Amino acid sequence: MDGTGRSLVVVQNVTLDGVIEAVDGWFDPADDGEDTSDLVDTLRDQMAAEDALLLGRSTYEDFRAYWPLRHDDTTGVAAHLNSVRKYVVSSTQADPGWNNATVLTGSLTENVLALRRQHGRDICVTGSISVTHQLIAAGLVDEYRLFVYPVVVGHGRRLFAPGTAVPPLRLVEQRAFRSGIVLLAYRPGTTTGSDVHGAADRGTAAG
Repeated sequence: MDGTGRSLVVVQNVTLDGVIEAVDGWFDPADDGEDTSDLVDTLRDQMAAEDALLLGRSTYEDFRAYWPLRHDDTTGVAAHLNSVRKYVVSSTQADPGWNNATVLTGSLTENVLALRRQHGRDICVTGSISVTHQLIAAGLVDEYRLFVYPVVVGHGRRLFAPGTAVPPLRLVEQRAFRSGIVLLAYRPGTTTGSDVHGAADRGTAAG
């Protein structure tokens, strides 16, 4: 964390072949065809650990157009997104038009370092592919929290841009869900057996 008190956490839904762009409908936040109660429990824990979202303009606008209208949401995601502090990275947007939202202009690195110096919990980045790529390239990511879907799409933008290299990562959490989705969390460093926790360590699915 470079001496700062908050972690910058990249949270992404990702395919087996590393795609985080929602192409060909592989990811649908409204899909309720399977029992995802164990996954929802983990998402609630994650939301409790964060008090700020950092979003690119396109992802922010998608969220703003969708989640405030989800009055039937029972997962807690809509309530969290409506109330959490949101920072949107944009050089063109003047009025964020959503509760607790602030537009960030200027240097992304300087803005992120300033946020990490503030007191608080995790700062999470989700979607926001261009912003994610910039944060990775700048070495600002403290944790990658990846929800891996059992899907291969073969095209679309990936978590790591072509030519990107990062230092070795250590696995700090792994958790399998009934839907086949697997949570893998990584932090910079080298993994030891004692680092890793989660339901998969015990040979069972979460929940």
